[in-house]
Amino acid sequence: AWYVPCLASLETLQELCRKENLTCKSIGITNRSLKSYEVEYLCDYKVEEGKAYYLVKWKGWPESSNTWEPRKHLNCPLLIQNFLRDRNEYLSRGREGKAMKVRNHVKTLKPAIADYIVKKAKQRIALQRWKEELNRKKNHKAMILVENTVDLEGPPLDFYYINEYKPAPGINVLNGITTGCECADCPAEKCCPKEAGFILAYNKRKKLKIQPGLPIYECNSYCRCGPDCPNRIVQKGTPYSLCIFRTNNGRGWGVKTLQKIKTNSFVMEYVGEVITSEEAERRGQLYDNQGNTYLFDLDYDSDEFTVDAARYGNVSHFVNHSCDPNLQVFNVFIDNLDLRLPRIALFSTRTIKAGEELTFDYQMKGSIDLTSDSAEGLSPSKKRIRTVCKCGAMCCRGYLN
Repeated sequence: AWYVPCLASLETLQELCRKENLTCKSIGITNRSLKSYEVEYLCDYKVEEGKAYYLVKWKGWPESSNTWEPRKHLNCPLLIQNFLRDRNEYLSRGREGKAMKVRNHVKTLKPAIADYIVKKAKQRIALQRWKEELNRKKNHKAMILVENTVDLEGPPLDFYYINEYKPAPGINVLNGITTGCECADCPAEKCCPKEAGFILAYNKRKKLKIQPGLPIYECNSYCRCGPDCPNRIVQKGTPYSLCIFRTNNGRGWGVKTLQKIKTNSFVMEYVGEVITSEEAERRGQLYDNQGNTYLFDLDYDSDEFTVDAARYGNVSHFVNHSCDPNLQVFNVFIDNLDLRLPRIALFSTRTIKAGEELTFDYQMKGSIDLTSDSAEGLSPSKKRIRTVCKCGAMCCRGYLN
């Protein structure tokens, strides 16, 4: 599917809806709010004759309808709290790195401060909408959160969340498998991994027990076993609540876990567009000019295909590189046994604490041609440019390639 962005601003669409008496839930215009007033965010502050006033942006109304309202008329303590926090954050930055004392009894705000507060409010709303969109589209139970306490960057403009590979025309990521194991209680003697000539990848606690480089064969949709089968792990999706957050050291977005993750646990799958290696080379040239790319070579058996997560992907799109990572790449086969098209799963290499950033090594076997905007990387396998690594690990190699 192709997506065409609307060129009209949100405020223009809201004003049009009100003039034509139309409703549109996606931009905040409902039957209830069509002629009602609800505070969306606060834009400015002033004191007149001893009374405090806030400039209010009304939800679903264009900015031309903003009005000054006395503090006593406003029943939005959280929005006032956000307003004061954003104001104090701006003032505390100071000049030349020196913090400024925040005055609590100012009568008016400088235009630069009010402008910053409005931008933060708009960013907060945009990130909240993005979070809701991500959680609508995901196919797993765990939550996805979004956080930016570093800068004014909002959601990526050209990124679309998907749960599985999106094949380019002419590429079939399902090879029409029509048989599965007959196990009543997996793993049995004729279970899927043994039929493929490998051992079961998981132990009784559903943790990984094989070494990196070995493939994972999970039970598929034709197997007799049910959803609680111990050989169905990756196909169930991310089991942990994760947070996409803005890093504070110039690496762009990153991902951290909100729950403790034990060693050898499945964390997430890497998905994107499946394209030919020739197309990947063409896109790589374009991405190099932009200073970023998300090309992941599917090189388990050959180098015929590549996964490109630049526009289409899931949470893994935002995972950063580290020379000392806590995630490891594994090739997985479920409903597709084509060795050229494995699914890519990321498993924990050690215990990961709640709040810790998730990372993997972009030069791991099976991920030779993967880089990300947050690392300002270019394709390592092409050796075009020496890219400085910013992972900060004690064993940092200094470069991504």
